[in-house]
Amino acid sequence: MVEDIPAAHEYPFKAFVTIMQGCNNFCSYCIVPYTRGREHSREPEKILEEIENLAKSGVKEVTLLGQNVNSYGNDLRDESRPEITFANLLKQVNAIDGIERIRFMTSNPKDFTDDVIEAMRDLEHVMPSVHLAMQSGSTRVLKRMNRHYTKEEAIGLVKKIKDTVPDVAVTTDIIVGFPGETEEDFQDTLDLVRACKFDSAFSFIYSKRGGTPAAKMEDQIDDAVKHDRLNRLLGVLHEISADINAPYDQRVVEVLVEGPSARDKRRLTGRTPSNKLVNFTGDASAVGTIVPVRIDQAGTFSLTGYQVKEEA
Repeated sequence: MVEDIPAAHEYPFKAFVTIMQGCNNFCSYCIVPYTRGREHSREPEKILEEIENLAKSGVKEVTLLGQNVNSYGNDLRDESRPEITFANLLKQVNAIDGIERIRFMTSNPKDFTDDVIEAMRDLEHVMPSVHLAMQSGSTRVLKRMNRHYTKEEAIGLVKKIKDTVPDVAVTTDIIVGFPGETEEDFQDTLDLVRACKFDSAFSFIYSKRGGTPAAKMEDQIDDAVKHDRLNRLLGVLHEISADINAPYDQRVVEVLVEGPSARDKRRLTGRTPSNKLVNFTGDASAVGTIVPVRIDQAGTFSLTGYQVKEEA
């Protein structure tokens, strides 16, 4: 991994920070381990130095990146440095002056440990938002994907996170039409989605990736079946998202203002601590700051509101 090259960032107040590269999991549909190699964690000192410099330049929010951030430090940790874990890295970043919001992605459910859940609960600047790439709700399909957890374990993990972290938002990735997926398997995925009540999901139709084991599986699914299942999945996901967002109506939320709304330049846009997208009427000078916004319309995909003026 090349060190000391700062990552580019779209906003002067938000930045992505790579903490590791590569992957050891060899999911049967994924080409990453073959193209990027095995997991390689950056030294924590280098990561902290980069974030400290970002904070000094005005960055308020950092997102820690890795193919599987929860396994950060596995290749660095030994008897002389047992403290190198992802949870401890979060604690160290949390202590950096100027950093007000910390996010991370992506997480493999099999490696999401209790100390990370506790860090999300206890650390002031770690946001109540987590992306868990579930991929399927069928234990049989998960085994064929080489994911190393069951439907029941996945549901249990989400329950533990939601029981521990107040107002947490949980999002996910779902693949439909994986080779050999039956209607029963797909129903298991719908069961998982309903049980976990994901705030949102990136949903994909399975497509072959040359060089992966899944591409060579003989029981490929017909495209029409894939599209039908995707549409049914999206129907369930959208209904859940609308139900989760509905209680935000008339709530005041803290929004990091990113700039003009893409759909209406007269409005501003930004994100809540739980990473909900908010389009709102407000003061353009607030870009790059965190402001209170009252929600007056809670939609399926975003929230709408207006900036609450502080009393003089």
